Amino acid sequence: MNAPLTNLLDFDPAQLIAYCAELGEKPFRAKQLQRWIHQFGASDFDSMTDLAKSLRDKLKTRAHIAAPAIISDHTSADGTRKWLVDVGNGNAVETVYIPEENRGTLCISTQAGCAVNCRFCSTGKQGFSRNLTVGEIIGQLWMAEFELRRTKGIEPGPKGERQITNVVMMGMGEPLLNFDPTATALKLMLDDNAYGLSRRRVTLSTSGVVPMMDKLAQEVPVALAVSLHASNDELRNGLIPLNRKYPLKELMAACKRYLEFAPRDFITFEYCMLDGVNDTDEHARELVALVQHPEFGVNCKFNLIPFNPFPESGLLRSKNPRIKAFAQILVDAGIVTTIRKTRGDDIDAACGQLAGEVQDRTKVQQRMEKMAEYQNKFGANFGKIVEIRS
Repeated sequence: MNAPLTNLLDFDPAQLIAYCAELGEKPFRAKQLQRWIHQFGASDFDSMTDLAKSLRDKLKTRAHIAAPAIISDHTSADGTRKWLVDVGNGNAVETVYIPEENRGTLCISTQAGCAVNCRFCSTGKQGFSRNLTVGEIIGQLWMAEFELRRTKGIEPGPKGERQITNVVMMGMGEPLLNFDPTATALKLMLDDNAYGLSRRRVTLSTSGVVPMMDKLAQEVPVALAVSLHASNDELRNGLIPLNRKYPLKELMAACKRYLEFAPRDFITFEYCMLDGVNDTDEHARELVALVQHPEFGVNCKFNLIPFNPFPESGLLRSKNPRIKAFAQILVDAGIVTTIRKTRGDDIDAACGQLAGEVQDRTKVQQRMEKMAEYQNKFGANFGKIVEIRS
């Protein structure tokens, strides 16, 4: 029985060197291979022309390069592009590209579903299915970069204009509850023989998993965003259940420790604006006192996020004048504060909307079961685009 093929997207630079050593190859071969995969988007070993033919032949029988398959691909009126990708067994996650004038940001998922179950997040309401592998995480970046290039007619490779300049780990899931695959994917994003992104241009968002924040600081300290969303423990306990385990004092202390290793000199606090829940002047003043506390205060900026309503939440978006008044209190206290523009609402790609209705909207489980039935009946290539050579 043939051994399963190894997915080379699962390896960080050091792991790929070790894999090549197992094949009797020198470390420079791993760097060549990595450039072909992550800079040229190659998945066919025969196209990797500067690799020895003997190595290509070995790889063809032992390895493959497999990103999650695209189920659907939608572009919003504002240019936001969202892919629904298949991660097996009826699970699907969403990846969102947000174009701006001087950068392109990709929002990546790290879990199928989410176990944190924040009250204002529709993703958490569908429950947790499983952690994604390294290949499924970095595969979203690999897929998106080269899909965007194909769409625009831009050549692969380092000479072609990079489409994704920034990555945010803010899609489905809590990245720090899937630590090892997430950290490995981050190392690939930063490696010069892969995507070569600056640590300042890669942001991980967490709801506050304190021990893993400390571990991230030691292993791969990228920019950090913390989902705060409340100004006191009682309120945060109701919005983010994880706060009962790691209350605000512990969270703020962890943020302060992280800053010693971070590529930026501030932590970004994300704050979802919920009408009548966390948006009063008193809440704003409590936030000021929290982040400027003499013992555990931390240098920070606030990103206020207009809530994207969904029926199960029972919550409403704060009115624009209320958001502006709230922001002004923070600004007057000397805290850099931004109000996030809502992007991709028309394709359910806005913050907090990812895959909250995937099962109803795409019927992915039913469609995949039906496809498996047809493939069993008509052959493995049923429903696939295949090249017919003359």
